[in-house]
Amino acid sequence: MFASSLSTTRALHEGWAWVVIIGNGLAGVWALAAHRLHSLRTRALWWFIGLAQVTVFVQVILGALLVGKHKVPLPEFHAFYGFVAIIAIAIIYSYRFQMKHRLYLLYGFGSLFVMGLAIRAMLVAAT
Repeated sequence: MFASSLSTTRALHEGWAWVVIIGNGLAGVWALAAHRLHSLRTRALWWFIGLAQVTVFVQVILGALLVGKHKVPLPEFHAFYGFVAIIAIAIIYSYRFQMKHRLYLLYGFGSLFVMGLAIRAMLVAAT
């Protein structure tokens, strides 16, 4: 049962990385487009951004399970990028009032930055 749990968690972590990358990338592009096109400024955008950001937390929890419960060796700097992504989300959120006049740019570029961190974490893990 332990090996099955390990392989399932590992497969989820590896597959979920694509959900994080694609989700945050789409959220970033949508928010940047909404900066220009007022018709894209919908409530659905904010739900999508929130959902994309939650995927990062799920990914970090899956990674922590692999390291903590299953004792999988951690690639150098892999966890660093995951935790920086969480910190970036917190910083983006904390600047929402100061950047109210550029909110769509903040969340657009912020989501693309989080996507980049996820890509970098994936590349570091592959080496």
